[in-house]
Amino acid sequence: MFKKSLFVGITAGVLAGVASIIFTMVYKEITFVDFSPVLHASNLIGACMFACILASIGFWGLTKISPKFGEIIFNFLFTILTFASILGPIGYKFPLDFNEEITMYFPFLAITLHFFPALIWFAVKPLFIRS
Repeated sequence: MFKKSLFVGITAGVLAGVASIIFTMVYKEITFVDFSPVLHASNLIGACMFACILASIGFWGLTKISPKFGEIIFNFLFTILTFASILGPIGYKFPLDFNEEITMYFPFLAITLHFFPALIWFAVKPLFIRS
């Protein structure tokens, strides 16, 4: 079960990273703002991989501890933590001399990107782990 769970995390992390990069490129074209001073593709993939693998380990642990309710508890915790993670981009203060366009458009981009690991993880999990 641990190998399946870890495989879900790796697969979801890669897919979420690719989706994040694509979304960032589309958002860049729509807003005409270059986010390269604050976002890099390697950071996006790394963050998505970290979140999805950590989620998979948490899923495995909770289903091991409580086989009957572990998945339900995990789903609530992962969703709550995903929503809580958007507080960082909302409250982030850029330096006063930073590019004004980035400071205006970055929070929406970052908030949206925070949901990709959870969305992709929840979509990929049923393909590999049957409840």
